[in-house]
Amino acid sequence: MLTLYPAIDLKDGRCVRLRRGVMDDATVYAADPAAQARAWQAAGFSWLHVVDLNGAFAGHPVNADAVRAILRSVTVPVQVGGGIRDMAGIEGWLAAGVRRVILGSAAARNPQLVIDACRAFPGRIAVGIDARDGRVALDGWAETSELTAEELAARFEQAGVAAIIYTDISRDGMLTGVNVAQTVALARNVTMPVIASGGIGGLKDLQLLRDMARGTRIEGVVVGRALYDGRVDPAAALTLVAN
Repeated sequence: MLTLYPAIDLKDGRCVRLRRGVMDDATVYAADPAAQARAWQAAGFSWLHVVDLNGAFAGHPVNADAVRAILRSVTVPVQVGGGIRDMAGIEGWLAAGVRRVILGSAAARNPQLVIDACRAFPGRIAVGIDARDGRVALDGWAETSELTAEELAARFEQAGVAAIIYTDISRDGMLTGVNVAQTVALARNVTMPVIASGGIGGLKDLQLLRDMARGTRIEGVVVGRALYDGRVDPAAALTLVAN
């Protein structure tokens, strides 16, 4: 069974989807992110995946008001990433009701922060690994490092990370399917749960990932544009991944 995480990506207070992480290539899907969160909860999703896109570029939370509105509007657990760079930011979001904080650029630049946060908040810290051609991208994907996704994941094997969220940037928002091969390869080389992200375009993509994930540590998948465009029906998707 896979957990489906509908994506709520926030730009300028609105719910958008980007193509390959390009901020100037954003499609606005909802002016009220809290209403969208309620809709996904009503559709039967058991988690929400929220990203402050402006915050990822700025290095600090920018869409905090929208995130707080989402937290007030739903009862399902919410994981949040984007612009969270220090322990104070982690503590603030957990205190506000976020179930799981996602550390991306901060994890690559300051691995000790992940280790300390996992120790302080067991089961509440995820690491977002966004890769371009296998290399880790930072700061809203504006910079690509020399670090590979596998190398970064290996740093946290003993830290107690709740999940690795792996995104192939070249697939994100393109509806061309998750990079199953790389995601499976990563999942086979770590002991942490892995959440796939980037590229789901229809039920066939979900079925392929579900089938390939059997026997691996892939436990979920983030779905964005395909849900908003109606290419993936929530009820059909939830039924598919439950089998």
